[in-house]
Amino acid sequence: MLHIDLPTRGDLDTLTRVRADACVSIYLETTPLSQESDAARIALSNAAREARSQLETNGLDKRRLAALMEQFEDLDADAEFWRLQANALAVLATPDTLRTFRLANTLTAQTEVSDRFFLKPLLRAVTFPHAAYVLALSENAVRLVEVFAEMAPREVRGIDLPRDAASALGKSTLNDRSPSGRIHGAEGQNVRFRQFARKVDAALRPVLSGRDTPLILAATGRLASIYRSVNSYPHLLPEGIEDSPDRLTERELADRSRPVLDSAYARELGELKSLFDTRAKQGRTATDIADAARAATFGAIDALLVDIDTVVPGRINEETGALTLSDKASAQSYGVVDEIAARALATGARVLGVRRGDIPGGGELAAILRYAS
Repeated sequence: MLHIDLPTRGDLDTLTRVRADACVSIYLETTPLSQESDAARIALSNAAREARSQLETNGLDKRRLAALMEQFEDLDADAEFWRLQANALAVLATPDTLRTFRLANTLTAQTEVSDRFFLKPLLRAVTFPHAAYVLALSENAVRLVEVFAEMAPREVRGIDLPRDAASALGKSTLNDRSPSGRIHGAEGQNVRFRQFARKVDAALRPVLSGRDTPLILAATGRLASIYRSVNSYPHLLPEGIEDSPDRLTERELADRSRPVLDSAYARELGELKSLFDTRAKQGRTATDIADAARAATFGAIDALLVDIDTVVPGRINEETGALTLSDKASAQSYGVVDEIAARALATGARVLGVRRGDIPGGGELAAILRYAS
């Protein structure tokens, strides 16, 4: 089983603002097989030594360097932490703090040292996490199932969901066609379905509040359309699983959710590419790194696609956005595309980490601007 803790938008906002005399960003391949965790621990130790070498060359204070290395040593010694892993691990450390994120997607091993964190690999995990909640909803039962890529799905427990429609409304059945005031027949059943759907929606609010994880509805007929009409969660996908969930296991629900997620992601990318083409005709796009650096510095980026696999070392002036590239990565430089993404996030832009083939123009980035440059 994978053990995953994805960064939220709030996490990214906080991490992009970190500045320190030493910020080390390490990305590793890991495995959920606890008996094979030694390889990842060795890789972390090697990456930490590489970071130490760069910081020694850069003249970091010895006490600060010792404090940083102690962070890595403490993590290496945490046997319980290494017992519970996923497919990749992000370790973000300063001499004072250390954050980790266990990720479902596989990432290229990287070690970056600078005065700020290298966060672009995390964008992929946030952009297309292939994670979702599936609401299995029928008149007879309600389940919320959490699914991840390459992870066994699990039912989310501890939620005050109605057991079924009839008991939620204090009745023995919803199929009684005899008059009961104004609520009877098919019309009355619709009214009761709507009451039931509101109870389900209300029970989900404490669980889903503040999240942006997609929600997939598994339901059929009138109940499916009625639930959509009362749903208050903004990330309910328009496509769903159109079959009775009563007959589907959690694994089957997970399998059927993946094409729905793939379709949603493809639609999102397609919409952004179409918008990019439209804005390009209006002079409101940028594919050159220097142009994007200036635009990000002045809050001009509305949406940004970045290649998660490449690192372009350099620096960007804090006030003017002027770009200075470096011949090679060092503790005195940082990934400038990563920094552009961080500045865009800080000004409310929508930022997606993708593969280069999904970027208009085939470069390191493509930006849609809020106004013509």
